[in-house]
Amino acid sequence: MHTSNNSSRSIKNHCLGLIQPLLLSVALICLSPLGMAQDNARDGSTVVYSAEYFAEYAPVTALDMVNRIPGMSVESNAGSPGSNASRGGRGLGSGGGGTVILINGKRTAGKNNNTQGQLVRINAGQIEYIEIIRGTGGDLDVRGSTQIANIVMYAEQPSSSISYEVNADYYGDKETEPGGSLSYSAKAGDLNILVNASAEPKYEHRESYERSILSDFSPNDTISEDRIRDQITYTLSSNLDYQFSDNTSARFNALYAENDDPTTIDRLTTNLQTSPNTSSRQREDIPGTLSNWEIGGDFEHRFNSGNRLKALFIANENDTANTRERFDVFSDGSESRNLFLDSSNIIQERILRASYTMDLIQDHNLEFGAESAQTILDSELRLGLPLSTGAASTEFGGLVPVAVPNANTKVEEFRYEPFAIHNWRINSRMSLETALVYEFSEIEQSGDSSNKRDFGIFKPKIDYRFDITPQLQLRMLIEKVVRQINFVDFVAVTDNEDDDSNTQAGNTELRPDFWWNYNFLAEYRLPEDTGVVSANIYTHHHKDFRQRIDVSTSEDDLASAVGNIGTGNMYVMDLKGSVRLSMFDMPNVLVTSLLSVRDSEVTDPFLGTERSFNNYHRGQFDLGFRHDVPAWKMNYGLKWNNRFDGDFKRWDIDDIESDSQKPFVTAFLEVIAFNNTTFRLDIDNLGDSPQCRERERFVGHVRDGILEELEKRCSNTGRIISLKVSGNF
Repeated sequence: MHTSNNSSRSIKNHCLGLIQPLLLSVALICLSPLGMAQDNARDGSTVVYSAEYFAEYAPVTALDMVNRIPGMSVESNAGSPGSNASRGGRGLGSGGGGTVILINGKRTAGKNNNTQGQLVRINAGQIEYIEIIRGTGGDLDVRGSTQIANIVMYAEQPSSSISYEVNADYYGDKETEPGGSLSYSAKAGDLNILVNASAEPKYEHRESYERSILSDFSPNDTISEDRIRDQITYTLSSNLDYQFSDNTSARFNALYAENDDPTTIDRLTTNLQTSPNTSSRQREDIPGTLSNWEIGGDFEHRFNSGNRLKALFIANENDTANTRERFDVFSDGSESRNLFLDSSNIIQERILRASYTMDLIQDHNLEFGAESAQTILDSELRLGLPLSTGAASTEFGGLVPVAVPNANTKVEEFRYEPFAIHNWRINSRMSLETALVYEFSEIEQSGDSSNKRDFGIFKPKIDYRFDITPQLQLRMLIEKVVRQINFVDFVAVTDNEDDDSNTQAGNTELRPDFWWNYNFLAEYRLPEDTGVVSANIYTHHHKDFRQRIDVSTSEDDLASAVGNIGTGNMYVMDLKGSVRLSMFDMPNVLVTSLLSVRDSEVTDPFLGTERSFNNYHRGQFDLGFRHDVPAWKMNYGLKWNNRFDGDFKRWDIDDIESDSQKPFVTAFLEVIAFNNTTFRLDIDNLGDSPQCRERERFVGHVRDGILEELEKRCSNTGRIISLKVSGNF
C-alpha cells in the first residue's frame, strides 16, 4: 500500500509556482512612496527612535513602543518560564539569529528570566530612545543576531513606580479564568530594582473526534475525546542593577514559577465492526506538577583604555512530574484501572561564562573567553498494567509492574567552550565578524543504562555585512552550528501522542548533530520610516542528523527512538514586509507579511526512500495589520497565519502521520482611557480553526507495507477571548 515519497519533487514545483507572487510582492512594496516624513537619525547601520516618535501613540509600556517600530514584533508573553535544557537549549552562547532585546546595552543573565520578558514591566515614560542595531561590534553584549533592539532608559529615573495588569480569559466551553500581574520598580541611589509577580491562566479545553477505517476500507471505530487542562502559571521574578561607578556595574536576577497542569480526559469509543455498534468509555486522571527556578548575575568592568571584562553565571532547575491513570468506565458507574504511568524528571543547569574584549588596532576588536556548563537530568518512570501474571503492587496503582528499559536514569554533561571573536570595521559601510569556537563535552549516563562518551567539535563562523546605502543592507553568513542533544531523548518517556502506546524508548548512543549554515539576507528600510522589507535565503547541510530510528530488540517487540541517521539538506526562502500605508494617506496603518517557502530532503531510516524532515512544513504565508488612531488613543489589528499543508509529516517504525490546519486568525482592540489605563481585548483562534492528523498504521514494520488501518483525527480548542486592564502609578 505504501509508495515511495515524492515530496521533494512536489515541493520544488510548489516553490517555482510561488516565485511570481513573490516577485509581485516585492514590486508592490518597493513602489510605495519613499518620501513622506522625516527620516530617523542614523549612525551607520543603526536606526534611532526617540521617545518623541512614540508620543502620539500614548504608549504605556516598553512593549507598546517596540511593537510600533516597523519590522519589530514581540509577543507580550515573551520570556515566560518553561524553556529548559531538556529540549536541547543548554548553555548560553554569544548570541543568536533573529531579534535580540537589550536594556541599556545589556542582556539579562537568564534563560527563563530574560530581557524580552521585562518589556511589559518597564514604563514607557522611563525610556529615552530605542535603537535598532543592524551591525556587529565588539561593544555589543550579543553577537550574530540579525538585528538588536536596545532599550535606552533615562539616566534619571523616578524613585518608584508600580505597574499592574488584571485579565480574564473566556474560553469556548464558557469557562472563565482570571489572572494578573503586579510590577514594582524603584531606584535607590545607584541601585535599580524591578520585581514582578504574575498569575497567567493557561486553561485548555480540547475536543477531538477520530474516525478510522481498516485496510479494506471497512469502518473500524470512532473516538470522541474531551480533554481539559486546568493550568495557571504563578511567577515571581526580580531584576537588580547596581552601578558601582561609571565603569563598573553588576546585575542579579531571580525567578521562581509554579506551572501545575492537572488534566482530565473523557473518551468514548464506538466499535463500527459490530452490529449493532457497541460503545466503551474511558476516563483519565493526570495530576501534574511543574516548577522551575533560576538565578543569574553578571559583572562588568570597563577599563580606561576601553577594554572590557565581563563574567556571568546562571543556575536553574526544572522539576516535572505527573501520574497518568486510565480507567474503564462501565454502564453501572463502576470503574476498573487499566493503566498506571508515573513519570518525573529534574533538570539542573549551571553556567559560567567570562570574556575579555579589547581593541587591537584601529577598527579591529577582539573578544576572547570561555563558557562552561553542567547539565544534569534525573529521570524516573514506572508503568503498571492489568496483566494476568505477576504480583500487583500498590506503588503501581494496584496493577502489575512492567519493566521499561532505560526508565530510571541519570544523565550528566560537562561542556567547555573556549571562543575568540574578531570584529573588523573594514570601512564606514562594511564590517566582518569572525568567530572561532571549540566545544568539548563529556556525557555520562548511569542507572538502568551506563555509558560515557566525549565529543569535540570546532565551530567557525564568518558574518559579513555591507551597508550599500543607509537603507539597504546585505548580510552573508557562513557558520557551523552544533545542536545540543535533547536530554529526554536519552531516556524512556511517556507517549502523549498515541493512545495505543504508553511509552517511547530512549537512545543512549545519541551524538550531537551539526550543520553548515549558508545564509544570505537583504534588508531594505524604506525612507521616512515607511517600513522594512527583507529577503532571506539560506540552506542547512546536516551531518549526524537526528530523526527516529529502529532500536527494536526483536521482531516481536518493535521500538523506535531518536537517533543519528546521516546527512540531510534544508532550503528556505523568506520574504518579509512591514510597511506603513503612507501611499494611501494612512501612515498609522502598519501591514506585516511573511512568505516562506521551504524544502528538505533526507533518506528515511525505515524505508530507505528520500523524504522531507519530520515535522517540517512546506512554508507559510502570514498577513496582518495594526491601525493606530491617536485621536481616540485606540489601536486594533488582526493576524492571519496560513501554513502550507501537504508535507508536515512524521515517519516512525510502524506508522506515518501527517498534520494539517486551517488558517489561524487572532485579533485585538486596545483603548487607552482615563489616567493612562489601557483596556485590551484579544481574540485567539478567531476562525475556530481545527487541527487535523491523519495516521497510517501498519502491521509490524512499516517497510513491510502491510497497512492495518487509516485514522483521521481533528481537534479544536475553540475561541479564547481575553480582556486585560493595565496601567501604572
